[in-house]
Amino acid sequence: MSDMQEQPLGQTRWRRFALMMGISAAVTTGLVVLTGQGVIAASFSVSGMPFVVTADELQGTGFEQYAVLDQMEPGSPNEGDTGGQLILIVSAVDNAKLTNLCQSINLGGTNLRLTAGSAEHPVTATKLIVDSDLITGDASFTSIDIGQDASTLTRVPGATGGIGIFGQQAETVSIKHLRQNNYATTAATFNLPNLRMGFGDGC
Repeated sequence: MSDMQEQPLGQTRWRRFALMMGISAAVTTGLVVLTGQGVIAASFSVSGMPFVVTADELQGTGFEQYAVLDQMEPGSPNEGDTGGQLILIVSAVDNAKLTNLCQSINLGGTNLRLTAGSAEHPVTATKLIVDSDLITGDASFTSIDIGQDASTLTRVPGATGGIGIFGQQAETVSIKHLRQNNYATTAATFNLPNLRMGFGDGC
């Protein structure tokens, strides 16, 4: 905390961000799904409330990943000791299919839970972009480039990171047993067959 007191908060967090992305190359197999600060960036301040997303499997064509510094509204009760800033992993998929999607948000004593999709009728999305601080699963990629400058990524048209930021991209991505701790999601289209929303247990 002493470094944060001696240096401007933004500079300190970007140094941590760069360190985190340097480590990420070693954990590529645990990564995916999706909001960035490119052309299709989320045009909102994040609430700072994380939500869990799980799926039996995610399949996608066109995959990119880089890091981002997301911002909460000034004075948000969720900012804690973060100063309202969150260093997150951005994962983008140009065309995605998710089997047995589940999303839950802990509201303190209960969860708002959403489910959709199946093997026969998967959830589909285009330009799907998610900001996460934790992603796990069994992943495989084709034609992957690791260590590319995030400003030059091309697999998801319009989605790019900052210049000089560590990035990676692949032609296709498949992740089984996907689990994410997310703070934001955007998509150009998002189709959820058999949607069900209610209160109950988390994912």
